[in-house]
Amino acid sequence: MVVLFSCENSESEISALNKKSVQKDVGIKIESFLSQEGQVKARLTAPTMLRVAADTPYLEFPKSLHVDFYNPDQTVGSYLDSRYGKYFESLAKIYLKDSITVIRNNGDTLFCKDLWWDQNKQLFYTDLPVLLKAPDKYIPGENGLEATQNFDRITFNNVNKGQIVAADETMPRN
Repeated sequence: MVVLFSCENSESEISALNKKSVQKDVGIKIESFLSQEGQVKARLTAPTMLRVAADTPYLEFPKSLHVDFYNPDQTVGSYLDSRYGKYFESLAKIYLKDSITVIRNNGDTLFCKDLWWDQNKQLFYTDLPVLLKAPDKYIPGENGLEATQNFDRITFNNVNKGQIVAADETMPRN
């Protein structure tokens, strides 16, 4: 005796069976501290965090994030705000985008649309345009920059002559 069974599935049902599922954990009202060599270097706060267990696991901050960067004496030396962030755990890099603002205690303010932070090298960098405003000047970096983690040293990529504008008595102050 031979018994044959047959079933019929639609293409969408077959695709759904073959589709990888990605695990996502959600955190609300996040507060996290980064320490290096026993010292707190930064404090991150965010309304929402997603931990995604993909091929390259990452943390995603889809609704904004704020980071306070600490000086060696544990005072806040600068802070960063971004509308979006994505931290690639295995690479120790974070990608920030959309309305990024970095403000130092001396009043220097950096604006950009796209910024990477390499945690291992302790450097920020981008190839996209940036603007640094200070009390007496502004520097439009059309080709991006590289900056130390605490923004004490900022190197602009290919700044053209004449781009640094210093305020004087003939220029209105912002």
